[in-house]
Amino acid sequence: MSLDDLYSIDIINTDAEKVVATINIDAAHPVFEGHFPGSPVLPGVVQLEMVKKVMEKHLDRALSMAEMSTCKFLEVLNPTATPALTIEIKYKQSNLLELTASGTSGATTFFKARASYR
Repeated sequence: MSLDDLYSIDIINTDAEKVVATINIDAAHPVFEGHFPGSPVLPGVVQLEMVKKVMEKHLDRALSMAEMSTCKFLEVLNPTATPALTIEIKYKQSNLLELTASGTSGATTFFKARASYR
């Protein structure tokens, strides 16, 4: 099953060290028929993939994760109740791309992560 149309990315604000993007999630996507029937949950690995895709779009280059130093999933993300997610990424480029990211909707924080990418 392709996840290409599971979500779309709209970058709404960028500067030299920060990106803020809105992610629109397709709650009718077939992945939610199995994860989980009647109570859809956006998998955590997909939320982390969203962070990578936002940065790839912003930097216009492919990235691969070198290290995940911290990752916390704080709330279950039901795409029916939360069809849009704001991802905020603070980053700096050294030998690796170091970033801190969070996914929120309103006052609810769904995840926080710190990672390095090549």
